[in-house]
Amino acid sequence: MELAGRTAVVTGAASGIGLAMTERFLAEGMSVVMADIEEPRLEREAARIAGGGGAVVAVACDVSDPAQVAHVRDRAMEAFGAVHLLANNAGVANGLPTFKTSPEVWQWVAGVNLLGPAYGVSAFAPLMVAQGEGHIVNTASEAGLCATPFLGPYHATKYGVVGLSEALALELAGTGVGVSCLCPELVTTRVFESTRNAPAHLGLPAPAPVDLRQVEKMMGTVAMDPADVAAAVAYSVRAGRFWIITHQATLARVHRRNQDLELGRRPHDPLAAPPA
Repeated sequence: MELAGRTAVVTGAASGIGLAMTERFLAEGMSVVMADIEEPRLEREAARIAGGGGAVVAVACDVSDPAQVAHVRDRAMEAFGAVHLLANNAGVANGLPTFKTSPEVWQWVAGVNLLGPAYGVSAFAPLMVAQGEGHIVNTASEAGLCATPFLGPYHATKYGVVGLSEALALELAGTGVGVSCLCPELVTTRVFESTRNAPAHLGLPAPAPVDLRQVEKMMGTVAMDPADVAAAVAYSVRAGRFWIITHQATLARVHRRNQDLELGRRPHDPLAAPPA
């Protein structure tokens, strides 16, 4: 799909990959509706971009609320008359052992990570099918392809996004609407500080700053610049590619996970040494 002269909607657009996608889509000649729950930061970034001549509209949105997602759609249609690209990008993470995660935290993580993309599909896909053109990018994660300890809710929701994306691609074949599933490994974002946007009733502590250098060392990787991820997304939309993988290491980890499946082995930590 060509990008110039078209309109994109990006959730989680105030920071990280979402902000980088916003800036990349604008550079490609698109108009962008920026949606995010972090309203002060959203307004600040949108004002900065608009001050540089970017065609942006900012809409505060909690993607776990289908009414708010529908409001973003309506604002996009009012502002630009059509939506050609939807990036379901908003996401959160927690780092508790799975069996110690409360039902309320499960609801928060699932509401943002899985139901958010589902509500986005429900709101925007019918418009795209009716116009015979469009593309949906769902941000999953390497965590949607293989699992590690202490991120059970995150993995569960990101596996769900992968399944949602695969089913959607099959259903929309032949309609003119494409689908991509973005599965980044480590990227320079604030996903490890997600509790900054958690509902107050959860009582989660304010996040401490995370040193990505320590995360890189633990994972044996290098954090990617969000701008490079956004460039890969733009390329994949134009090329009609489904899988968007940011790190070659992901493919090796998925291969090992699939070997566990094929051989009937219990899952192992993909960051640990390979099994004998």
